[in-house]
Amino acid sequence: MKVVLGSDDKTPLTDAVVADLYERGHDVILVGPPAGESKEWVEVGRRVGEMVAGGEADTAVLFCWTGTGASIAANKVPGVRAALCTDAATAAGARTWNDANVLVMGLRLVSPDVAREMLDAWFETEPDPDEAATIARLETR
Repeated sequence: MKVVLGSDDKTPLTDAVVADLYERGHDVILVGPPAGESKEWVEVGRRVGEMVAGGEADTAVLFCWTGTGASIAANKVPGVRAALCTDAATAAGARTWNDANVLVMGLRLVSPDVAREMLDAWFETEPDPDEAATIARLETR
């Protein structure tokens, strides 16, 4: 699976998640400081969203200090359903009920262990087909 990982900062958490994604066998695309680029959260969030919505990546993991700004920026891209998650149950729910395609985490509070649990839930959970009609309403404006 192609996974884009973006952040406005390169931290031990982003490094741990990159390593985890590679260990899972994913093809990882880096955006922002993890890729050696100087980009702010708005640019990173938008670029990650564009890559998912445009089909360059199947899903994404996105970070900023609180996770809020990056999720707002990504959600401005049509077709993106970015979910700011703090634990595995929230990540699973975002996949199940919202067919979320961008997992957002805050750099401030998430530990590598909690991030790993969220990634487990993210990749193990499929969207509920009964929610398809509701989710499709997000695309109508």
